[in-house]
Formats: sequence, structure tokens, C-alpha cells
Amino acid sequence: MFGAVLGLGHAVVVRHRAAGGADMAALAAADHWARGTAAACARADRVARAQGARLTRCVIVGDVSDVSAVSGGGPFAAEVRARAGPAATRP
Repeated sequence: MFGAVLGLGHAVVVRHRAAGGADMAALAAADHWARGTAAACARADRVARAQGARLTRCVIVGDVSDVSAVSGGGPFAAEVRARAGPAATRP
């Protein structure tokens, strides 16, 4: 029973780490979009790694970033997608 609870707790931590890494990486990429895709994605990768995650996908379209980050490994790996950009204006 204890092993199952411990495994579930680890899975939750890994999921949160991936989500935090993806969110922060998306914000970092969106903040650096004007420097080009390579520079924005390089910054996103550094930020994701600092959060304990690995960047697996980075796409910049205009000033919007769309990234995916993964954390953990094996059966406890979690991948999360995040987008960031300027707030939409209402017509």
C-alpha cells in the first residue's frame, strides 16, 4: 500500500514539474520572439532545464510561443504543452 501511495505521489510531482517547466519555457520564448526562433527556443530550453524539465517541442508563430516539456522517465514521465503570447484584444 505504501509503495502505491509513494508511486502516485512521485507521479504528481513529475507532472507538476513538467507543467511548471512548460509554462515558464513558453513565457521565456514569448518574451524573446523578436530575436528569432532559434534564440527564443534556446532561452525556453534553458528555462525548462532550470525547472527540472526537458524541452521537447518549440514553435514560434509571430509573437506566440507553443512549447512542450517533459519531466521524469519511464512509467512516470509526463509531457505538458503550453502556449504564451500577448493578450488577445477584443474587437
